[in-house]
Amino acid sequence: MSEELNYDAEDLAAPDEAAADDDYEEISSDEVDRVVEALETLMATVDSENIRYFLEEATNSIYLLIYDDDATSEAA
Repeated sequence: MSEELNYDAEDLAAPDEAAADDDYEEISSDEVDRVVEALETLMATVDSENIRYFLEEATNSIYLLIYDDDATSEAA
């Protein structure tokens, strides 16, 4: 596993804890697009259906941080 992906649980603040520290966190659409693209690339390399499912859920959750769910359902 890559060194940059190794984190201790203590190093990562839960979203509620992070929100308590800051009133508002600005997330750019460029960052969301980059992370979603990276997760989709990773999903393409995974054989496990279970892992792919969790990666897809993460991708959807991250995508919805910026993009409205109504806008995606109108495009479908």
